[in-house]
Amino acid sequence: MAKRVRLIVIIAACVFALALLPIFINLYVVGNTSGDIYEVGDVPADTEYDCILVLGAGLRPDGTPSDMLTDRLITAIDIYKAGVSDILLLSGDCSGEDYDEVSAMKAYCLSVGVPEEAIVCDNFGFSTYESVYNAKERGYERMVIVTQKYHLYRAIYIANKMELDAVGASADVRSYRGQTMRDVRELAARVKDFFIVMF
Repeated sequence: MAKRVRLIVIIAACVFALALLPIFINLYVVGNTSGDIYEVGDVPADTEYDCILVLGAGLRPDGTPSDMLTDRLITAIDIYKAGVSDILLLSGDCSGEDYDEVSAMKAYCLSVGVPEEAIVCDNFGFSTYESVYNAKERGYERMVIVTQKYHLYRAIYIANKMELDAVGASADVRSYRGQTMRDVRELAARVKDFFIVMF
């Protein structure tokens, strides 16, 4: 009987620890990266970065950037114009003829006067991990990552684990519909990428 009680206690403790693990991982990721997140005007302009990495964020039905993606582009272009880097690396999902985030991102940048030679396209940024990995494979070691703040913690954490020198620029220009659900999904995504970069 005592052995059975002991076993039940051990199992309950393990279940409890597993239940708390995602919370600890999220706190760890956020705590380790929050000091590297800047508002647009606060990104250190006296530091030369290899690129400004803009992460994709969906398109409208007409193929133009979503509100969230538009704000990422506006933020990145402001940083580019401030002289933080002379390269905009646009990374997103180009999974089909009818869905091409990167072409829409490039068209937006060109429409507001960014010279074509300043734009580099990554058509295989199907996830945050892949976008950062692809940037590293292109030889970019120092970068400013542009996305909304809730997403920056994970993106910077991935970059740090890849031994990249990365900071983030928050593109929170407005409130976004469905943000609560994004925040919930991000909790799980941080746990997923925590283990991906570990292994």
